[in-house]
Amino acid sequence: MLATYSRNGFIEGAHRGHAVVLDAAGDVQMSWGDPDHVMMARSSAKPMQAAAMVRAGLDLPDDLLALAASSHSGEAVHLAGVHRILDTAGLGVEALQTPADYPLEPRARDAWVQAGRRASSLGMNCSGKHAAMLATCVQRGWDPGTYLDQQHPLQQAILEEVRRMTDDEIPEVGVDGCGAPVHVMRLSGLARSLSVAVCAEAGSPRRRVVDAMRAHPELVGGRHRDVTAFMRAVPGMVAKDGAEGVYVAVLLDGTSIAMKVDDGAARGRQVAFARILQLLQPEGADADALAALAELPVLGGGRPVGSVASTLRA
Repeated sequence: MLATYSRNGFIEGAHRGHAVVLDAAGDVQMSWGDPDHVMMARSSAKPMQAAAMVRAGLDLPDDLLALAASSHSGEAVHLAGVHRILDTAGLGVEALQTPADYPLEPRARDAWVQAGRRASSLGMNCSGKHAAMLATCVQRGWDPGTYLDQQHPLQQAILEEVRRMTDDEIPEVGVDGCGAPVHVMRLSGLARSLSVAVCAEAGSPRRRVVDAMRAHPELVGGRHRDVTAFMRAVPGMVAKDGAEGVYVAVLLDGTSIAMKVDDGAARGRQVAFARILQLLQPEGADADALAALAELPVLGGGRPVGSVASTLRA
């Protein structure tokens, strides 16, 4: 059990799942559930996808490279960044094949609606990744109109990079919520993917991506997002959230963490991930910030009467 939902001392719900901590060599240091649990990485695979694009020739400044690996909130800085990526390829928003959506983060979504805007491909949280995919296609002379097809040269290059970074066979490939291919892998393989990136040679495609994410945590998520708060709370850490309760992160020394909450609840994912960081005690971590992330209030009549908190022990 990764976390519980309690009200007035009564445990009303529970979030079960799997989590693993690997050292820089890829050996299991701690685990809960099955460290080799087979799952879909969802958006936690975006650093691998971005690394494949850089290897294929994508050349963006660090802020836009961080946005290429993001699930952004839809804030003004994110939307402007997507336009900048598309501009490098001489393309417009109409080239994006993300489904029409509103910004992911509630505050950004409310501002969007209040401005009278409708759902659009730009507002979808994966538009940074898709813009980078289009820019990579233009750079390589690949057809941008079919960039989401699993047999497209871009998607084949991404699949090969995912295999190498996870050291996994990738037995299945599906379709993610944004329309791009999504890869099935072991939880330990997902953890390994960021560890090999942080330990890669400076300036290499993998290292460029994680260094860019580390330098721009607000572009990886957003001002009010837990993934950005985690990266600010732990110096040097790179983290990436994913749908259906997935999280992956790596510390400066190559120690990596991956998690999958079985019921997909983001609230369980956040508090359990915070608890794992508390157990690891990374050097320089903001203990108060992690404590705030490790517990979410449960309200009754508008006031706190319980909490969502993790039950994990070392």
